[in-house]
Amino acid sequence: MLRLHFTDDDLRNVRVLRSSDPMWEIVCSLCRLKTDDGRAEFGMWRDRTRDRIRRDERLRVALAPLRGLVPSSGYIPDLLTPGASGDLAAGLDAIGATPARVLASQVGRLNAGQTALRGPVVSPRVASVDLPRVVRALRTYFDTLLRPHLARIRGPVGVDVDLRSQSLLGGGVQGLLESLAPYARWRDPVLEVDYPVSRDVCLRGRGLLLVPSFFCWRRPTALADPDLTPTLVYPVAKPAWHLAPDSGKGASRLLGRTRAAILQAVAGRDSCGGYTSTDLARVVGIAQSSLTYQMNALRDGGLVSSRRCGKNVVHAVTPLGLRILDGA
Repeated sequence: MLRLHFTDDDLRNVRVLRSSDPMWEIVCSLCRLKTDDGRAEFGMWRDRTRDRIRRDERLRVALAPLRGLVPSSGYIPDLLTPGASGDLAAGLDAIGATPARVLASQVGRLNAGQTALRGPVVSPRVASVDLPRVVRALRTYFDTLLRPHLARIRGPVGVDVDLRSQSLLGGGVQGLLESLAPYARWRDPVLEVDYPVSRDVCLRGRGLLLVPSFFCWRRPTALADPDLTPTLVYPVAKPAWHLAPDSGKGASRLLGRTRAAILQAVAGRDSCGGYTSTDLARVVGIAQSSLTYQMNALRDGGLVSSRRCGKNVVHAVTPLGLRILDGA
């Protein structure tokens, strides 16, 4: 069990990430690839992904630097999941800037932990790590194997964030922490989390960042280093993958082909970036005047939101829009 000890300052600094974090989804999905856990939820994605990697030699070579870095169980280097922000580029930049001493320490801990397991789940020993190659491999993995499924991934995450927000509005921070059941139990001032090992972490006024994750499975996970920003990644409820409908066809029937294409384009953008109107018109292949009309309709329906960023207006999909793409 993981026990997170709160102070009054910590309770004032509990946050929920408004989207999934790309780095955590990469790590958690790599774990799902190495086991047969969650056959209904991940089985179809896992089978197709394994088959693609098996058939594509160039992809296998590109992903080779990740071999052994993410075991199916046990310690996973914290450097792979730096400062959850929902931004892929920021996460990759942070990994590339990992100090050599931190890299050596975490790889040594990874190897020691896997040696201690002494079972069939043990990953190959990591002899050396070339960070630039690891960063390229992580980007290739995300772009090739996760990005095509972003709408399906983000739909359940958006629903979960809505529920957490309602819990916070209705019951304050205590209501938010209680909403994490059955994965965690709030026993003031301690949050007891279902966890494979026994750990006590004193938050020391730093608060807690809650990160919803599609590929997290069965129980929450956290950073191993207690001196890093306290982060709890927890699984969101999701439909069986094979039961989830084809989001493109369903959205097209409901919204029309052009609006569905716009919605899918916005949903496929990295969550912290968003699309400008110029970007969208180019990606979807329509005139700016037509885009303005279609965006007004999507915005009036609560499917997208828009905000000014400098000289541009940036658009992002809302949780409701994600639910429609996911067929929820």
